[in-house]
Amino acid sequence: PATYTILNFPVDDIDKAVDELVARGVRFERYQGMDTQDEKGISRGEGPYIAWFKDPAGNILAVLQEK
Repeated sequence: PATYTILNFPVDDIDKAVDELVARGVRFERYQGMDTQDEKGISRGEGPYIAWFKDPAGNILAVLQEK
């Protein structure tokens, strides 16, 4: 698997997208030292809101919401 994000899925509402994916069993990644991630795993720092998860092969994917 890749060690970097291989695909971003643009969404209109990242909170809704994360909640729906979690309800379907997706586990979002938490990264050590990333202070901008909230309790859902969404990074709300400068730039777009983003939350990372892995596909069954271990590749890193993300949902991304432009501000």
